[in-house]
Amino acid sequence: MKSPSESGVPGLNSDRVLVIMAKAPRPGAVKTRLIPGLSLQAAAGFYGCLLGDTLALAGSLVGVEIAIMCPDSDVDELAGVAGHGVRVVAQRGKGLAAGLTSVFAQFGEGSGRRIIAFNSDSPHLPRSVIEAAFETLVAHDVVIGPTSDGGYYLVGAKASHPTLFMGDGMGTGSALERLLSRTRVLELSVGFADPFYDIDVTDDLIRLALDLGRAPALAPRTATWLKEREDVLARLGAGTGNR
Repeated sequence: MKSPSESGVPGLNSDRVLVIMAKAPRPGAVKTRLIPGLSLQAAAGFYGCLLGDTLALAGSLVGVEIAIMCPDSDVDELAGVAGHGVRVVAQRGKGLAAGLTSVFAQFGEGSGRRIIAFNSDSPHLPRSVIEAAFETLVAHDVVIGPTSDGGYYLVGAKASHPTLFMGDGMGTGSALERLLSRTRVLELSVGFADPFYDIDVTDDLIRLALDLGRAPALAPRTATWLKEREDVLARLGAGTGNR
């Protein structure tokens, strides 16, 4: 299932595709590791801002096709969020591993294009990092953007490798090592994007608030949301030992 129509979609014939891994911003379905520090409704609102800023970041890339991969139940809602020019595609199967496998099956099979799957909670990432990741794929089979917690915020490839995300460990501290292990088994060459952080736990939230306080233009929707909740963030920061 795809929405909106593919006709007239900017970047549709590009050899570069950025696919955002997303969910509909529903209370209790997103950013659950930030609860109970944030309420269910606040966590969903925060995620909606992250997703909006991520779409804006993606849209600032020139000559890149943009798409969203999501659970089937979220397609219609996310199509309304994405707006014109962004395809919304239902993944096959459940969970992040199935979603990532669906990305490269959908966009990479026989295409020869460079495809990057990008998370929806790193809109503060400099655009140059994504552009460099696409360039890394010129000389490598796979590109990975590692996070400090043992995961990764982006992964790209030039072809579909159905077993690349096989096994468990997605969303855990071993996710990156498991992925690298699979690349070794498949004998794929790997290049790396700059290390970065995504927003999973309270410490990440506090760090993001500090970074966007200094440079709100990186993710303006999220920066405004955080600014309006400075008292909540101060309480959370005190509770985790951050000052």
